[in-house]
Amino acid sequence: MGDIAVMAAIILAAIVLFVWNRIPVIVVAMGVGLSLYVTGLLTLNQALSGFGDPAVMFIATLFVVSAALDRTGVTAWAGQMLIRGAGEDSRARLMGLIALLAAVLTALISLNGAIAALLPVVVVMALRLRRQPSQLLMPMVFAAHAGSLLALTGTPVNVLVSEAAADAGFRAIGFFEFTIVGVPLVLGVIAISILLGERLLPHRAGETMSADFSRHATTLVEQYGLKQGLFRLRLRASSPLVGQPPSALEVHDWEGLRLVAIHDGETGERLKRDAMQEGDFLLVSGQGEEAARLASAQHLAFRLENSDEDLRDSLFNRSSGLAEVMIPPRSAMIGQTAYQGMVTDSGDLVVIAIQRGGSDVGVEPVQLQAGDTMLLQGSWKALDVRLADPQVLVVNSPDLVRRQAVPLGAGAWTAIGVLAAMVFFLATGLVPAAVAGMLSCFALVLLRVVTIDQAYRAVDWTTVILVAAMMPLSTAMVQTGAADMMADGLVAMAAGGSPYILLAGVFLLTAVLGQLISNTATALIIIPVGVAAATTMGVSPLPVLMTIAVAAAASFLTPIATPTNLMVMRPGGYEFGDYWKFGLPMMLWFLLVAVFIVPLVWRF
Repeated sequence: MGDIAVMAAIILAAIVLFVWNRIPVIVVAMGVGLSLYVTGLLTLNQALSGFGDPAVMFIATLFVVSAALDRTGVTAWAGQMLIRGAGEDSRARLMGLIALLAAVLTALISLNGAIAALLPVVVVMALRLRRQPSQLLMPMVFAAHAGSLLALTGTPVNVLVSEAAADAGFRAIGFFEFTIVGVPLVLGVIAISILLGERLLPHRAGETMSADFSRHATTLVEQYGLKQGLFRLRLRASSPLVGQPPSALEVHDWEGLRLVAIHDGETGERLKRDAMQEGDFLLVSGQGEEAARLASAQHLAFRLENSDEDLRDSLFNRSSGLAEVMIPPRSAMIGQTAYQGMVTDSGDLVVIAIQRGGSDVGVEPVQLQAGDTMLLQGSWKALDVRLADPQVLVVNSPDLVRRQAVPLGAGAWTAIGVLAAMVFFLATGLVPAAVAGMLSCFALVLLRVVTIDQAYRAVDWTTVILVAAMMPLSTAMVQTGAADMMADGLVAMAAGGSPYILLAGVFLLTAVLGQLISNTATALIIIPVGVAAATTMGVSPLPVLMTIAVAAAASFLTPIATPTNLMVMRPGGYEFGDYWKFGLPMMLWFLLVAVFIVPLVWRF
């Protein structure tokens, strides 16, 4: 069997296994590299060369930057701005704003990250505006696909295409050069969604709906009855407590009052200083009249008429939040004593309230039982770390709550600044893309926007390993002549040597394969074929490579084409046929852009 036949067998086996989807894609991808080595098509170093490629490192760093923007509430803020600007009456404005936001976010933080962040926001918005999520979710995803071509960082395929252009002896495709083709793609998706969406998309509700945490603090305050017996008092400059240690405060002189917590006035977190100062807050439980007497005696600011709002601001803000936990059966905490105002063993969480059977147990110490729920307050970081304890069940993930309910949280502007710096380095080319990405990750960790563990968890290792393991396939296709053979077929199909027909052929080959397997894996297979075809025809490979990038983004016809297509399937109530029905006009538009607009910018 010749090398080309072996190469064809490996590619065919990989495609079949990707479509079959019973074996993890990482195993299939690494099996490709191993097969190339075992069959002698590549040396061991060549078969593993992808794991040392700078493009792979850059792709990994993009996931960390994306997670930083999401975790700090930047995407939540963007979603809230979307809700405010959308209005209730204009369907066109609503769909246009959703599509634009999805496209821009994808260009900055990757396709999966943008859709994961916007999905709950758009579902909640649809419910509030009395619209079917099925009318909004698929246009949002398809706009995000188009938005992936607004910048180099939009998708790993862009990075691969840019690197392939440089490897072919041409200049690398610039950071904002993708925008030239991305803008008409996004505008076309918006136009199709507005003009045809109502007829082509189903009118149905999804099987699953994302929870709305935008009013989570109010919900917890009402659930635990805090607004009737919990008050926030602020230390004035004239208060005798200023400069005193927390232990100096005695509330026993005021009947029925209990000191629950003392919060730092600057950070909103539990006070860790040795002395109280002006602006700090006291959280006390009891009767409003007694709280007012305490405020008068100690010169504390107290607004009974706005106590609900003050309480929410104190418990739930950019720095700290609330979490509800339940004591599960067989927990080691069963039988332990707990009470309102108790500080946990870790020293950074405070028990705000305890309920048993849905009723408050009061302020006196109680022995915990299975099924009891506790409301805990502390910094977001402490809630993330401490509530990983298997002895409690977390009702709602603090991380998920914070992303929806706390726009522009702690570290948000730092994350935005790091992103801006990375874009500047990438746009100007002052440093290689991998270096810019690594510097951004270093900055996010050193500035404590994300921890090392969070950065590690943020990386989609399936994508990273898939790209690294499949990269040697391109080398093998070139070395064995398989790329040249496929290229000759494309050139022959061009019938007379028309480069426009070549672009159409490359687009269709890429788009069809992209409906079945990962668009990243598709690009890795087609890129060497496209470059070889352009070389055979004697034209520049740049328009061919850009056509591959556009076609790889046109993953519209099946729910399995991309993870984001699957993400919206159940919330949108979509069926398999809904995708191709709405996706065909989108794919036609992408084909027109690839064949007729791309060559106007990247000349043959």
